[in-house]
Formats: sequence, C-alpha cells, structure tokens
Amino acid sequence: MASYVIAVAIDCHDTDRCAAFWSAALGTGPARTWSDARGTRYVQISPDVGADLLFQPVREPKATKNRVHLDITPETGTQATEVARLVELGANVVADEPDLPWVLLGDPEGNEFCVLPPRR
Repeated sequence: MASYVIAVAIDCHDTDRCAAFWSAALGTGPARTWSDARGTRYVQISPDVGADLLFQPVREPKATKNRVHLDITPETGTQATEVARLVELGANVVADEPDLPWVLLGDPEGNEFCVLPPRR
C-alpha cells in the first residue's frame, strides 16, 4: 500500500491573488473555495494533470527559501516564452543561471518555482 499526493498546500497572505496567478499559469478552471471548522477560508485549483494546489492563509511573511517547490514546463512554446508569460502574469525572475537548465521564478508572494525546458 502507498499514498499519493492529492494537493500541494501553498502558504500566502492573499489566497485569491495567488490562486488567480496559478490558475492562469496552469490553465485551470475556476477556483473552489471552502472553509474549515474554524472558519479559515481556503482556495483550491485543480489542474488537468497532477495534484490540486491549495492556497492557505498565513499571517507571517515568507522568510527563507521554500522547502518544497513546483517544477513546471510549458505544454507548447519555449522555456523563454513561458517565463515571459509568467512574468507578465505577476511572477518575477529570481535566478537565471546559464549553466542550469531551469529558471527560478517567484510567484506574486515570492514562493519559488522552476520553469524547465519543454518535455516533448
């Protein structure tokens, strides 16, 4: 018996803003919101492939490098055009080192993720 990933939780101040960015980045349908028994409101998106992304509110600011991050690749186009599209959506380039195959970006709240070359 084994487990599988159903969602990746992402801490953020503005759950709607982060969900909107990631929904546009991944081309998902509309976000779903729900609240737990304590009244905390979550926003969840469901990509066609892979686990859901769950945006959970936190008060403290991001202080260090993420311990877990997403690696994404464009369905079509090049890595460079995908990076440009994501920056236009609100991401920022954190590092683009020519000897590494990925570009490190931060989402609108600074959560890091990597954009890799297309996998065809």
